[in-house]
Amino acid sequence: MAAKILANLIVMGGGVLIRAVAQAYRQALTNASKNGVAQETMQNTIRRATNVMTEQEARQILGVTEETPWEDIMKKYEKMFVNNAKNGSFYLQSKVHRAKECLEVVKQGKGEGNPS
Repeated sequence: MAAKILANLIVMGGGVLIRAVAQAYRQALTNASKNGVAQETMQNTIRRATNVMTEQEARQILGVTEETPWEDIMKKYEKMFVNNAKNGSFYLQSKVHRAKECLEVVKQGKGEGNPS
């Protein structure tokens, strides 16, 4: 008898808790949309979904600055790319490659000729 009452209390308490969490979540979404947070979050999500790498992120990945000559950037790229091919991860290797591509686009955009 006591086990049945305890089980009913647990089930009812769980239901109340789930409804309270759902209501709090709905209220948080409403508040976020009023404050513009939801729109900002969507913009960040869209940016991440398009996989656009910024110049700053590319420079951080390769460990270079804006003043670093292109030849030094290529040396760092080749070293990191080969190291990740041998005993690194494909994910890191692709990040290094995307960083180089990003910096190539930036270099071409600045009118410095062909980066290859």
